[in-house]
Amino acid sequence: MRTKSLKKNKINVITLGCSKNVYDSEVLMGQLRASGKDVTHEAPAEEEGNIIVINTCGFIDNAKAESVNMILEYADKKQRGLVDKVFVTGCLSERYRPDLEKEIPNVDQFFGTTELPALLKALGANYKHELLGERITTTPKNYAYLKIAEGCDRPCSFCAIPLMRGKHVSQTIEKLVKEAEGLAKNGVKELILIAQDLTYYGLDIYKKRNLGELLEALVKVEGIEWIRLHYAFPTGFPMDVLEIMKREPKICNYIDIPLQHISDSILKSMRRGTTQEKTTKLLKDFRKAVPGMAIRTTLIVGYPGETQEDFNILKDFVQEMKFDRMGCFAYSHEENTHAYLLEDDVPDTVKQDRANEIMELQSQISWDLNQEKLGKTFRCIIDRKEGGHFVGRTEFDSPDVDNEVLIDASKHYIKTGEFVMVKIIEATEFDLYGEPV
Repeated sequence: MRTKSLKKNKINVITLGCSKNVYDSEVLMGQLRASGKDVTHEAPAEEEGNIIVINTCGFIDNAKAESVNMILEYADKKQRGLVDKVFVTGCLSERYRPDLEKEIPNVDQFFGTTELPALLKALGANYKHELLGERITTTPKNYAYLKIAEGCDRPCSFCAIPLMRGKHVSQTIEKLVKEAEGLAKNGVKELILIAQDLTYYGLDIYKKRNLGELLEALVKVEGIEWIRLHYAFPTGFPMDVLEIMKREPKICNYIDIPLQHISDSILKSMRRGTTQEKTTKLLKDFRKAVPGMAIRTTLIVGYPGETQEDFNILKDFVQEMKFDRMGCFAYSHEENTHAYLLEDDVPDTVKQDRANEIMELQSQISWDLNQEKLGKTFRCIIDRKEGGHFVGRTEFDSPDVDNEVLIDASKHYIKTGEFVMVKIIEATEFDLYGEPV
């Protein structure tokens, strides 16, 4: 008999992919704990427990490969008697369940993105409706993600998210305020609003774009000091949000607005519903309405039919716009998307070279913008201590993807989770060094 089985069941949840998956794992863990289960998140091997739940990502090739490798690793551990059960959920499982079941039969069960009650049942727990909004956060105690909507109604040609996450469904303002209040009671000071598309929020349940009204309600939650906006689609953006951002100190002067490309012919093929002219005007309106706001974007290079001229247009745009933050991805040819019908005609090496070139350009822009911060003082939240530094962020930076502010821990002691005024004394492309004042 395997000694593992004699131990009390312990469930280890492993999260891959984006912040939406982090949120889903937190909800799952909250439900499990409410049913009296022993649950942990990404515990080290010696403490990981005997039941594994892998929350997968199926967005692009690299993410799919990472998810498949993780499933294979734990299927092998099960084979060797190191764990008893392996369950798989999330986007990859939603999208490729029949293939996965066939190829990796050693997994106990696969679940899609909307099958939380069924997953809980398989884990010997009951889904509790009254736990709406309650979850076990896995982020540092001072910030948490608040998922305001699920799914997406946009027709973007390259994107598989609607296949995995379904149609756009907004959460009500009442539910989100209640969830924010619960998080604040647990010490959360920063809410990061996420959805596949913040711009669309409210259209399905309030028959109007209602992000502004949601923000007006959230700023009243006691204990919440920063509210950050992630993943706003450019087309149809509710401009009243900018007025609220300028007026309300709790709303960070920051927005993540994925643009993907700027050449008109590529935008049209991508079915983005906008043009270079409209996008440029939108960004200029943003900066005019909220001077000094940080704009983060993501771009895709190597999309089918992208010529050198299209790429040059994109490069010139990046140079002109000087985004505060940016990520750039090589196009991934995804089955069942509209773009999959097109020939994936840009060689992988060219895609990668173009992505590198864009990030090289952005690196210089980031360097220049960071040098302008020298000698200035910013209010920072301290997320953690790492090595010899306390690591914090300004309101212009989101966790994991943006700049960090590093403070020498041998010279200064700061409590993590607190806000501190920090003077910037040194700056590189992606990090700032400061001292508390």
